[in-house]
This record gives sequence, C-alpha cells and structure tokens, in this order.
Amino acid sequence: MKIGIITQARATSTRLPAKVLLTAGGRTFLQHHLDHLQATGLPVIVATTTNIDDEPIVELADRLGLGVFRGSELDVLNRFAGAIREHELDGVVRVTSDCPLIDPQVVAAGVDRFRAEADENLYVSNCLERTYPRGMDYEIFSGARLLKADADATLPADREHVTSYLHQNRTGDMRLVNLPWTDSPAPDASKYRLTLDTADDRELLTRLIEDFDGAALNIADLVAIMDKHPELHALNEHIEQKKLGE
Repeated sequence: MKIGIITQARATSTRLPAKVLLTAGGRTFLQHHLDHLQATGLPVIVATTTNIDDEPIVELADRLGLGVFRGSELDVLNRFAGAIREHELDGVVRVTSDCPLIDPQVVAAGVDRFRAEADENLYVSNCLERTYPRGMDYEIFSGARLLKADADATLPADREHVTSYLHQNRTGDMRLVNLPWTDSPAPDASKYRLTLDTADDRELLTRLIEDFDGAALNIADLVAIMDKHPELHALNEHIEQKKLGE
C-alpha cells in the first residue's frame, strides 16, 4: 500500500496573508512544516494552487525534492483528488501547512493504525475528539474513498474542506476512528493553539521556535513548555478557530 502525505498550502490566506512564507528562526513556517513531514519517511506532496502567488511554495517544494500538485484554489477536494491520481496513492495522510510544529511521531502512529487494518472504509484522525493542541492534526483515509467523494460531493463546504464528506459520513459506510493522546502531560492540552492562522499565533510560534528551539521538540516537550509558561498561552488563547463552512 502506497501511503503519502498531502499538505495543502497557499499564499492567499485571509487572516494572515502569506502566513506560511513568513519566517521564524531563519526558515519559513512552511519549511519547518515540511521538515517535520519528511521526518515521517513517507512521500510528501504539496497541493497548492495555480495562482502566481504560490510560485514560492512550488519553488520550495521543488528545492526539497517533494512532489507538487497545482489545482483549484477554492475546490480543494478536487485539488486533493488530482494529487492522489498523479502520485498514485492508495492511502492519504491529509495535513495543512499551518502546522509548522506537527510531530512526525504523532502522524506515524496514525499511519501504523491505518496500515494495520487496511480497510478502504476506514478514516483515522486525532481530532474527531480533540486531545492534542491545534497544530498536530492529521486525517488518514483511502485514496479511493476521496476520489469517490470528489465525484459525488456537491455541498460547497465539502468541496472547500476536503474531508467533511468522509468524516460527516455522508455515505453511511465510513468507519471513523479517533486516536486520542493517552499520555498527555497536561490536563487539557487541546486548549493550546500551535497552529498559524493569525498574527497572535505567529507571535507564539516564533517565541517557541526562537526562544525554546521548538522546531526540534516533540509534542510532549512543547506542551510542557506551554504548561510552564502561561504567558505564552495568553498570546493566542482568545483566538476562535473558524468553523466548518465559514
């Protein structure tokens, strides 16, 4: 079974324009993200758009020797379907490029579970019920099921958000599995935001990377820092995540 990671990235983000191309610790947030994905040992494909603004994203992926697929900006489901076909993936790990500190071992554990069952109807994630901080999210599913979703999904939210057709179980035959963080050192690690969506998120991630060498740390170490330094959590605890369909 060929499993690859597809990460979606674009420069035309609205809350924080070109956020993945901003830098911390001498590297773009996108490069931090891709470094962590490459550490899984899986093929990594960057799914970006045909917009000229996304040329720097393509150039970085090419420089790192990663796969690239360019498609629709708004129909992200179709963009993923094109990447699956072009790279002939049987299984897909979907992540988003606003997760510069995503822990490769967290992703690898999800892949191990998916491989063990090899069920085309299986959907594995760590955020159906949130125990990890935002910024550690992954979803794993069969390429065939996403291609079917691309053929059948008509709701605009399903076209934009890629996997809602699967995890909302619109066909009634998906088997949804959530992998919680069972050894979390924090009472509620899900309250933390290690994702990049706003200027306040950027401030937190920059502090973690530049002051605590956060790009070299695993999830347990990052959460331990957040627990020890409540002033870091205060930087972005007020941010509300966009809801499905917004």
